[in-house]
Amino acid sequence: MRISPQVRASIRQATEEVAGAGARALLFGSRVHDDLRGGDIDLLVELPAPAEDALGLSVRIAARIQRQIGLRKIDVLIADPASPDSPLLRQARQDAVAV
Repeated sequence: MRISPQVRASIRQATEEVAGAGARALLFGSRVHDDLRGGDIDLLVELPAPAEDALGLSVRIAARIQRQIGLRKIDVLIADPASPDSPLLRQARQDAVAV
């Protein structure tokens, strides 16, 4: 996993503060692979209950993380029990590593 312990802590803290204690942040994409370089930070945030505003939640989590770690490209995918199955969500879950 190619993120520092400080970035991991910031992701966990931002996810809990914005989405609640039951939310779980997972890293997926290129940052999961130690042999790759560069890349944005791709996060899958799994929620225990349906989200009223998944897009707003995604933006708020990314902004909170950016305030803590600096301006880096961060993509946040929100998944809750009501989320429709999609190829992106399946791939994210397959590659995901807990932060």
